[in-house]
Amino acid sequence: MTKQELLDKANDLPLAPGVYLMMDKTGCVIYVGKAKKLKNRVSQYFQENSSHNEKTRRMVSQVDHFDTIFVSTEFEALILENSLIKQHMPRYNILLKDDKGYPFVRLGTEHYPRFTMVGKPADDNALYFGPFGGRNETRAAIDAICAAFRLPTCSRKFPRDIGKERPCLNHHMGRCDAFCRGTPDEDEYMRRIGQAEELLNGHYRRLTRALREEMEQEAADLHFEQAAALRDRIRAIEVLGKRQKVIAGICADTDIWGVYRGALKCGSAVLHIEDGSVTGRDLNLFAAPQDESEQMILSALLPQYYLNKSVLPREILLPCEIEGADELAQILTERAGRKVTLHVPQRGEKAELLAMAQCNAREDVERVTTAQERENRTLTQLAGMLSLPEPPGRMESYDISNTGASDIVASMVVYEGAKPKKSAYRRFKIKSLSAHPDDYASMEEVLTRRIQRYLDGDEKFSPLPDVMLIDGGITHAGVAERVCAQMHVRVPIFGMVKDDRHRTRALVTAQGREIDLHAAPNVFALIGQIQEETHRFAITFHHKSHSRSSTRSALDGIPGVGKVRAQALLKTFKSVKAIREADIFALERVLPKDATASVYLHFHGETDEKKDEM
Repeated sequence: MTKQELLDKANDLPLAPGVYLMMDKTGCVIYVGKAKKLKNRVSQYFQENSSHNEKTRRMVSQVDHFDTIFVSTEFEALILENSLIKQHMPRYNILLKDDKGYPFVRLGTEHYPRFTMVGKPADDNALYFGPFGGRNETRAAIDAICAAFRLPTCSRKFPRDIGKERPCLNHHMGRCDAFCRGTPDEDEYMRRIGQAEELLNGHYRRLTRALREEMEQEAADLHFEQAAALRDRIRAIEVLGKRQKVIAGICADTDIWGVYRGALKCGSAVLHIEDGSVTGRDLNLFAAPQDESEQMILSALLPQYYLNKSVLPREILLPCEIEGADELAQILTERAGRKVTLHVPQRGEKAELLAMAQCNAREDVERVTTAQERENRTLTQLAGMLSLPEPPGRMESYDISNTGASDIVASMVVYEGAKPKKSAYRRFKIKSLSAHPDDYASMEEVLTRRIQRYLDGDEKFSPLPDVMLIDGGITHAGVAERVCAQMHVRVPIFGMVKDDRHRTRALVTAQGREIDLHAAPNVFALIGQIQEETHRFAITFHHKSHSRSSTRSALDGIPGVGKVRAQALLKTFKSVKAIREADIFALERVLPKDATASVYLHFHGETDEKKDEM
């Protein structure tokens, strides 16, 4: 169907709630959405003046036809949308990947069951806890729980191996009560397993209260050894709770959401709170374009996250308001059998917990985003800002440095991708100027020589760059464009415009189109790095060139001192200042007597009287 046909079909829809499915030419569902009024929402996609973001424009360009499903209420639309997203997994929806990649803790059904780590639950009647935030975190949780309850972690099988060997080192270290001896018995083992289940389910405070009551009863019955063992177990569990090693949250009182949009990936973190303490977190990563707002991301994630859960929190804290919050809260309330609220705290302890959730989301996204992915994203953004057909593979940057009319030099810095390629750096001495400095004429000479070397087949100047960055404004960019036009080469050229702190704030074309870099911090940082590296390379070359010129002028014209003897003096004394301060005896160790006298007279105007007497 054409875009006009799609718009006509959308305009024929009723003003009723429902769900719509966008499909491509193959019939594949590429997007699922819900609406209070289907006609208004669906027709917006196909109107010419719609201000869609980049993701929506790409989606609309691939729509061949769409279907709709009418429902009675907005609540039904929300539930149906979530179900269809799970069924079709559309490419343009933000998808929550149902704990993919996060491990679980498994507790088997055999005699003397053990806690183990698995990738996903199985239909085997075992108990599963989680998912946890990562494999290291899961392993730490299992180790901490076994140590707190003094459960075995060795490879022995019970009851098969009971009484066969002496207790292992864990028993002597106080980490296990040696169930391999037969005492404590299986009943005590299963009682501790049940307590560990309580802890994994997030009931930390309830467990410690029960153990404390048991300890006090043992003490009242004068069973002081058992009371002391329970005391030690309570302390271990308290330490475990304070360190927040256990990740559960399925019975949490409050869920706190954080969302972070990274350079390539997005992530959400859900902190689970019970009795005022953080009992764990749930992290999810997903692909989403930069132009998705927090509201859009949360509006897509929350129904997917909660509508399939059997146990729900009493309160859900969000960093921002979302569309359909009241409807979602009503659905969750009906499912939980008690009131569930969605709230956006502005200050106080809850706002601080929101900041913690945001931090968790950010760190997890940055951890899994590789340096190469960040570089690719930066170059793609740069290409979009500069209207380039593809990300630049090679960028060259130029700068001029001089002291008056003398020692005018230029630098050419090369970046491959987002990294400097120092072997391709080049330096130029300006040859056409002697009377006065002229940055524009200098830049013209440098670019002419650089392009001519490429045209002559010089491999050191091949290939031409995908972008030229000139340290300067519109006029410098105009000079560069004129040189390229005269030499019949085509290279995109941009001047680097600095702010009052000498940082590149924008790029500008020779026609005056200015591209602000502040909207993309990663691009701003890259261009700033290139500008600083180009300036550093130019200044370093200028200082070296100026120093050599100063040295040559100080030793030039001295009778009997040519190039070889001047090099010998500099090799021995290291600097002109040291030569000037040297006495005749030191100079004679390097030069013949006549040349020594000439050098001494050049710097001092007379010879040493003692030397004359000798």
